[in-house]
Amino acid sequence: MTPPVELYPSTPSARRRWIESRRGQKNVMSPAHSYASLWEEEAGSGGEQISTATIFLTNRECPYRCLMCDLWQNTLDNRVPPGAIAAQIRGALASLPPARRIKLYNAGSFFDPQAIPPEDYAEIAKAIQSFERVIVECHPKLLGARCSEFQALLTGRLEVAVGLETVHPETLARLNKQFTVQDFERSAAFLADHDIALRVFLLLRPPFQSEAEGLEWAKRSLDAAFEAGAETCCIIPTRGGNGAMETLAASGLFAPPSLRSLEAAAEYGLLLGRGRVFADLWDIGKFFDCACSPDRAARLAEMNRTQGIPPPVVCGKCG
Repeated sequence: MTPPVELYPSTPSARRRWIESRRGQKNVMSPAHSYASLWEEEAGSGGEQISTATIFLTNRECPYRCLMCDLWQNTLDNRVPPGAIAAQIRGALASLPPARRIKLYNAGSFFDPQAIPPEDYAEIAKAIQSFERVIVECHPKLLGARCSEFQALLTGRLEVAVGLETVHPETLARLNKQFTVQDFERSAAFLADHDIALRVFLLLRPPFQSEAEGLEWAKRSLDAAFEAGAETCCIIPTRGGNGAMETLAASGLFAPPSLRSLEAAAEYGLLLGRGRVFADLWDIGKFFDCACSPDRAARLAEMNRTQGIPPPVVCGKCG
């Protein structure tokens, strides 16, 4: 599904302007506080439930302008002052129950020096020294010496989450991620060489794909992620909500995937038996389209929790 040039530009710089022109206003954020935090349990490789603290850090906006992203809404226009990130972490942890692992998600790349100041790495590491694993997110092109520097300061193991999204080359380019599948593979090799775990985010039915294409390319992307050494894959049903996606939807170039496709993608990944697979269930009610949808969401939650495949949901209306 190739978009007309007049609807969606064909170059990264023009796409950036197109995406930004459809934005709304950012939320008013303070560098003194993380914008959200939560405590959850995530299934481990052996099926055990691992307590995890997740902190959504407030920092400068990501330099990339990905087509589907809405995370910019909770970011700042300027670099945070020294010590702010460690203070955000300490403040959030004070309100959460104890946990074994921690996720530090910053709506961009942890190793972007304009987002997380490298001079604060030591203080950040001190604030999280009790955790057995530290999970951060990063763009493939920003992985390098800063990643190794931060790793050396940790007492727990480092894990990096990379938003591969899809291995469909044309779709990946149109998402304006500004990296290729080959860039991802090189970043995965870097992480493996440095004994850093890899987590991969994948989109189910990104723009410019039909329902059938979305499922097929989600499966191919799972194959590629595990082949590159991923321990964990998270399948995210593509959502609207940032202006650009609504423009594409109005022109028939985007529609959200069905829960049935999300189930099928998660089942496929689990049956591979190569690592953990999670379906992202944030705001899952937006994808309800049948009376059976709550049961399908509950089945997906059970798959996330057990890393097994429960009996299918039988529905006479949607199959």
